[in-house]
Amino acid sequence: MDTVDKRKTDEWYTNLEKALEGRKPDYLVISHLEPDHASNILSLSEKYPDMKLVGNAKTFNMLPQFFDIDLTEKTVTVNEGDTLSLGAHTLTFVMAPMVHWPEVMVSYESTEKVLFSADGFGKFGALDTDEDWACEARRYYFNIVGKYGVQVQNLLKKASALDIKTICPLHGPILSENLSYYLNLYDTWSKYEAETDGVFIAYASIHGNTEKAALMLYDILKQKTDKKISIADLSRTDLAEDIEDAFRYSRMVVAAPTYDGGIFPIVNDFLHHLQIKAYKNRKVALIENGSWAPMAGKIMKGYFESMKNIELTDTAVSIRSSVKDSTVEQLNILADEILA
Repeated sequence: MDTVDKRKTDEWYTNLEKALEGRKPDYLVISHLEPDHASNILSLSEKYPDMKLVGNAKTFNMLPQFFDIDLTEKTVTVNEGDTLSLGAHTLTFVMAPMVHWPEVMVSYESTEKVLFSADGFGKFGALDTDEDWACEARRYYFNIVGKYGVQVQNLLKKASALDIKTICPLHGPILSENLSYYLNLYDTWSKYEAETDGVFIAYASIHGNTEKAALMLYDILKQKTDKKISIADLSRTDLAEDIEDAFRYSRMVVAAPTYDGGIFPIVNDFLHHLQIKAYKNRKVALIENGSWAPMAGKIMKGYFESMKNIELTDTAVSIRSSVKDSTVEQLNILADEILA
């Protein structure tokens, strides 16, 4: 079932040969061609020349882009619902196009009820089984698969017809307990629904004034609500984690200074990532700063107006250089609106 990233080739071959105990594999099932788990298709094929490669039509269309490999009499092409008998085990193939590449498919083994789920239900970190699964799985989902919610929903509907006892993703640990927890999270994420009812404040600051406003808003919100409030300085945090939190929370505030007649670059990068990952269905408030010609608010508003079902608060706070008493009044009004 798939191969491995080239950086783990030697370790993988050691494990494979130990498992085979001198036998030769009949098939290599290719779930997904991305190099982090497909880098050894050619080397494995050369090592076991009688081995057949199992994939769909798109798999074998794309395979020559990665490897100079002669596929003559080496392929088993499968379609939706096709089965492959392996003796005591039978694989059923389910196509999962654009989760998150066009050739992706998953395989269901009916004897032990195992779903080999390709990138689905994966997370960053292969063996970190003691940490919270959802944190790194959420970061993985929204940064890698996030744009393709409709396609994930289609796959979840197909999976609902299967009796699944174990999920084996290409990333992260094997999942064998409380599977409804993972399935429900994927359902929420792929519907672009908020997982946590709360507010995520994402800000960047040049000289500390925008940061001061963001921190003041954080304190105001903590006084006004019991909802979870999270805050991140985009210049000092992992952008992938910030994208994760933007999708996690039901509401977001973005605070940015004007920079060279535009918007501070790290905030622009953050908003660009949200845009291409199909951020939607959220309530958003904006805070801008500028000493003579504030432009950050206009640019941020343009980003969110290009996204689907984004509700912008009526109040958008505009700071001229430093926080004043009037700014605090605006922040209180904004806090009430974002919580409403």
